[in-house]
Amino acid sequence: MGQTFFAQDSDKHNVLLVTRGHSFQRDPFFAMFDDNPDIAWSGVEHPAAQLMFTPEAASHFDCYVLYDMPGIEFKRHGDGVPIFHRPPAFFTEGLEAMLEQGVPLVILHHACASWPAWPRWADIVGARFRYASPDDGYRMDVAHTVSPLASHPITEGVAPFMLRDELYLFDVDEDDVLPLLASDYDFVSENFYSASLALAGKMNSNEGWQHGPGSRLAGWVKHCRNSPIVYLQPGDGPQAYANPSYRQLLRNAINWACSGQARQWARERALSRGTTGFPATPGRTA
Repeated sequence: MGQTFFAQDSDKHNVLLVTRGHSFQRDPFFAMFDDNPDIAWSGVEHPAAQLMFTPEAASHFDCYVLYDMPGIEFKRHGDGVPIFHRPPAFFTEGLEAMLEQGVPLVILHHACASWPAWPRWADIVGARFRYASPDDGYRMDVAHTVSPLASHPITEGVAPFMLRDELYLFDVDEDDVLPLLASDYDFVSENFYSASLALAGKMNSNEGWQHGPGSRLAGWVKHCRNSPIVYLQPGDGPQAYANPSYRQLLRNAINWACSGQARQWARERALSRGTTGFPATPGRTA
């Protein structure tokens, strides 16, 4: 008989939680998952995490939750210019095969900014965060109100709530996503700071920076090939981790992503839009 190296819990959703690439306060973050009665979770960090993006590894889990930001090597010495890395072929091939099989992804906060040198990641997420040419914006410690936009299992039981968190001024493919949440903040360039200037060592600066108005969306669902994809923009730090409404959103998101309903929705949406199968061109959707 073969030996399994993965703990299975038939009464709970088995979740793989992927981290590293962006700093975070570990204890309060992991407490959200420890306190979630619906899941049993395992954690893995990059670069080892990349080995887990295969259909075989994914068969042991009900969904992947991503709170990572790989593909960026921040330089602390020399000219300080970061290096952007493309993901290895084994990772992209494994991820595409997972999406073809319908493996659900729940993508949180800064994970949207992963793999900046690989445009396909933005297609998967439904949003693109740019570090240069031109760059997008960020603003930390913003007090704003997050409100549900639609009746959906992810927004069930969640009323508008105030959160102090980090926001992004970036491009969302609003034609490709089903909007679930929006912020009441004003997404204009004067309210944000330049990502490019921050990478150059000028934190919290928008001197000489220009950017068009951004999307108010703070959460959505979409499909990629046959997989249901959830993105929740909130979740930068302990104030969000401890917020009961944010915890409810995350719990709902995982429960929905793990459901047969979500997988069926993604398959039907893919068929209706003709987006099943592998990308016709590397880095772009079919």
